[in-house]
Amino acid sequence: MEHPIHIDERYKFSSGLKKVLGIVLIIGVVLLAGGIIMGVMGVGEHHETSTDAANPLYNLKEASETPFTTQGPTEMSPESGVVEHDAAHGDEAHPRGSGNAAADAATSHAGPTWLTRLYSNFWINNLFFTGLAIAGLFWVAIQYAAQAGWSAGFKRIPLAMASWLPVAAVLMLVTWLIANHDLFHWTHEALYDETSPDYDPIIAGKKGYLNTFFYLARMVVFFAIWIIFFYLIRRESMREDIHGGTSYWYTLRKYSAIFLVLFAVSSSMAAWDWVMSLDPHWFSTLFGWYVFASWWVSAIAAITLIVVLLREAGYLKIVNANHLHDLGKFLFAFSIFWTYLWFSQFLLIYYANIPEESIYYIERLTSDYYSPIFFINLFLNFLFPFLVLMTRDAKRHSIFLKIVCTVVLFGHWLDFYLMVTPAVMKDFGGFGLMEVGLILIYASAFGFVVMSALTKMNLIPKHHPMLQESMHHHI
Repeated sequence: MEHPIHIDERYKFSSGLKKVLGIVLIIGVVLLAGGIIMGVMGVGEHHETSTDAANPLYNLKEASETPFTTQGPTEMSPESGVVEHDAAHGDEAHPRGSGNAAADAATSHAGPTWLTRLYSNFWINNLFFTGLAIAGLFWVAIQYAAQAGWSAGFKRIPLAMASWLPVAAVLMLVTWLIANHDLFHWTHEALYDETSPDYDPIIAGKKGYLNTFFYLARMVVFFAIWIIFFYLIRRESMREDIHGGTSYWYTLRKYSAIFLVLFAVSSSMAAWDWVMSLDPHWFSTLFGWYVFASWWVSAIAAITLIVVLLREAGYLKIVNANHLHDLGKFLFAFSIFWTYLWFSQFLLIYYANIPEESIYYIERLTSDYYSPIFFINLFLNFLFPFLVLMTRDAKRHSIFLKIVCTVVLFGHWLDFYLMVTPAVMKDFGGFGLMEVGLILIYASAFGFVVMSALTKMNLIPKHHPMLQESMHHHI
């Protein structure tokens, strides 16, 4: 016997769930404190020491760094295709000094310290959870732009996820202002001084784009655009609940279309600024799409997981197995899409074998620490969801969706970890209490914001013009 659908349904943020999120937050704080204490004491520090200098990949890694850290002529070895120094000039590589006292204090002679690792983890979580929020808003906008009716019944879930955007803006800005010298090599002034031994002509040539004022201006503009459209879309959606009619739906379509154009530009530029500029010598023409794909798949997994959990808690009776099937298909399809972009980026760089491009993969594949994570990342984000969700039944059962969504969310957090940590920490990366603690802190805070946002609006947009289509969705 099916339960009746109540379109005036309101979500109640139960004290039990608040308690669970509070416990997760406390555990996260304790683990983070433990990780910091271990870092201060130097316990469990990782340093890659097993790289074989005879390995041709290692030689290519060294070659890719050589042009950026030395002065004087270079030439290409005909035997190896590796850039070598002109021995007649007797040039030696200059260390990449920071040119900044604060950065030097956070980096010892042995490499980045626990403080740099802490900043790196803040940045990873900022990127990941900002992506969940902005991709949630993207989901809402794309549904309106495509005039999709099947998803109308649970459209408030991704809209609530976008409520994290104001929090994300503050966290991102504060983290950058505090940790920019530790995270971003290009922020060190000595790199632009031609009289300095640390002068870097490659980075100096990018000063017109990579400078503090323009960087911060872009960050503020990106978040301002996203937050403004979030408030506009949420406002019109809630007005629709009160007054009804189709005029709000047409207005929401217009806002969504404008937002999608702006998002296409701003999300790619944000990927260049916030991730790719961590190593300003490296670049990939696919990187904006790659980061978007990771954000998008993560958001689909989060939306699906929240929908399933709310449905099991007695909410969202409008959602049936057909809706879950479509969500499962989205997750399945875009996991493949992410893999397509991953493989395209890897294959193009591998085939061209240009040192300044291939260094990204060399740092991750020649390391005894990062190499296993590199392949685990591919397994979690492609092979696992591909194999589990291949059948029709798997996409229609909550247990499979919950498992896959959880795995994919962690897998794409790991994807951002692999983008950020090797660039910031080099061979000194690690995964321990600090990483787990911050994941739990951010996840509990994100959950609290999303669940609180759901209590402030109807769980189902009761006057949505296509709500009847969603109620009778069948495939």
